[in-house]
Amino acid sequence: MEYLDFELPIKALQEQYEKACEIGEDSEVDVTDTCKQIKLKLDNKKKEIYSNLDAWQRVQLSRHPNRPYTLDYINAICGNTFMELHGDRTFGDDKAMIGGLGKINQQSFMFIGQQKGYNTKTRQYRNFGMANPEGYRKALRLMKKAEKFDLPIVTLVDTPGAFPGLEAEERGQGEAIARNIMEMSQLKVPIIVIIIGEGASGGALGIAVGDRVMMLENTWYSVISPESCSSILWRSWEYKQTAAEALKLTATDMKKLKIIDKIIKEPLGGAHSNREKTFEIVTKSILSELEELKKLSPEDLIEKRMNKFVDLGVYSE
Repeated sequence: MEYLDFELPIKALQEQYEKACEIGEDSEVDVTDTCKQIKLKLDNKKKEIYSNLDAWQRVQLSRHPNRPYTLDYINAICGNTFMELHGDRTFGDDKAMIGGLGKINQQSFMFIGQQKGYNTKTRQYRNFGMANPEGYRKALRLMKKAEKFDLPIVTLVDTPGAFPGLEAEERGQGEAIARNIMEMSQLKVPIIVIIIGEGASGGALGIAVGDRVMMLENTWYSVISPESCSSILWRSWEYKQTAAEALKLTATDMKKLKIIDKIIKEPLGGAHSNREKTFEIVTKSILSELEELKKLSPEDLIEKRMNKFVDLGVYSE
């Protein structure tokens, strides 16, 4: 387990706890009470730290190297029922955008999401979770396929943004994202969107138009990252913490602004500290929201979805 700077007090107590338990196992000394005391201190320290996180700390948690990625969720939720589908039928197969069919219990879903890498080699292979136009076109192709066979769609958002390279712009990055937004607003099947890590800019929004938009507790959703915002306003990354607070990008901020519908609570210590529990919570959230959406006709789904996004923000005519 890797630890962020503000998690170091937890690391110290965790190491003490493990050492005490190890002594108890390797000797005849009874350290039960000592282990209980350290465990209590550890739990209290976790509650103290994770109940007082600022916006920048939540951004750091959303990027935690041990945090589960899209394929981790899909494999845990669907098991061996997941069948990945490839290609946009126009240019190629974008490895940063993955999608395919999978089942939860006996219900089939179309799963789509950005995938990051675990090390240098896989990060390059996945382009750091930054999709090209063919990635968004692949996502739309799979969504249309889901609509054809009347399957609900689940999208898992985790991207620092769409790929900003020249070749992406030449292949129509802006048009691909805009088309996805337009088409997703009119799909006749339920769409459940979950932000599981970073939700940056149009790269996130390209697969984030849904009937239910949810965020895990330690994630962020914004038009720009704190570092980029800081570099534009102050010509330096040193003010990223100030930028994170000003952007109002946390799940709590998004809920207050009515941009999302629900915050999914993470286990104490964050999703990376208890992956299995996180997968279980996310699975229950998907099934619970689907039960509600099943009650609506395709026409009602589209009307409510479009009204939901049209009503965002404040404007005057």
